Amino acid sequence: MKTKQLLFIIGIALMSLTACKKSSNDPTPTPTPTPTPTPPVTNVPIAPAKTPWIPGTFKIVAYMPGYRDPATVADAKYKMITHLFFAFLNINPTADGSVIPLTATELSRFNFVKQKAKDNGVKFGISVMGAESIFAAVAKNSITRTNFVTNLVDFAKTNNLDGIDMDWEYPRTANGGPNTDFTALMKELSIELRKDGKYLSAAITPAVYVSTNKDAIEPAVYEYVDFFNIMQYDGAGYDTAEPLNHASLKMTDASLNVWLTSKAMPKEKAILGMPLYGKDAAGSSIGYRDIEASSADVTLNVVTVNGKTYGYNGITLVKTKAQRAKERCNGIMFWEFSHDSNTNNSLIRAANDQLGRPYQ
Repeated sequence: MKTKQLLFIIGIALMSLTACKKSSNDPTPTPTPTPTPTPPVTNVPIAPAKTPWIPGTFKIVAYMPGYRDPATVADAKYKMITHLFFAFLNINPTADGSVIPLTATELSRFNFVKQKAKDNGVKFGISVMGAESIFAAVAKNSITRTNFVTNLVDFAKTNNLDGIDMDWEYPRTANGGPNTDFTALMKELSIELRKDGKYLSAAITPAVYVSTNKDAIEPAVYEYVDFFNIMQYDGAGYDTAEPLNHASLKMTDASLNVWLTSKAMPKEKAILGMPLYGKDAAGSSIGYRDIEASSADVTLNVVTVNGKTYGYNGITLVKTKAQRAKERCNGIMFWEFSHDSNTNNSLIRAANDQLGRPYQ
């Protein structure tokens, strides 16, 4: 009797252990996501991100020019970015530190885009541009510099902006040394903006062009600028293996090496820039949405449209750069918002998918 009881108990124990082992090894089933409708164009499947998206400070920046109709951008696209700059507010050629008011058309588009950004939780700011000589003259004089800062801060406050982007192309010096006037301007502007919790960014060159465009930005400015939008495009000819690609991966990597290593820019302030357009050998450009509309293979980086051959960043390269930014930088930037496609072949969407970032 005891033997039978013992065998019975052992049998129950073995069954229990087997059940526990099976339970611990069984994966938890995940729900099947609802498929996104595919538009009747060349559709490129997006590979999943290598690592999960972790919300934080990583930025997806885009510029919206005032000469474009913002109504051409689908509302869903705003969910795919974190920061948007309206381009541009121009410095006055009088060099007294004043700015040129937006035209009626620009103001209408500015307000339209601002509302779209706010409705979608996107940080919204203005990008400031003007002739290099005017920037240099205003920044050099302490009186005009302060007047310029005051006008920019007033504009930001009046329009309830989140920040300002400085697109001075380009701060440089005759002897190749640091442009201390640029540093002085950014320091003064940063101090005033931060009083109201607003950020300051700067659009800068990739620092690798084979041309006269030389950056004279010194490391001293890093503490005053919240992030730098590195314009890693318009460099046709830099990469001899891809002479038509004005924004090759080789140029991007070289640019990051200069800024992050040689110039010691903090990783958390570096934003990798990408183009949403192609360029031909003569310098003519074509928007990515027009490239896609031509039924081209948008995974490639070269396309021929209406007899012209353009180099651009296709989906595969954009995804590679997004991954590179995730590993080496703290964000990505696109010029410009309206050039992207509104379909599933959107380059901004491809970058989001590679990053594993939800946008719906």
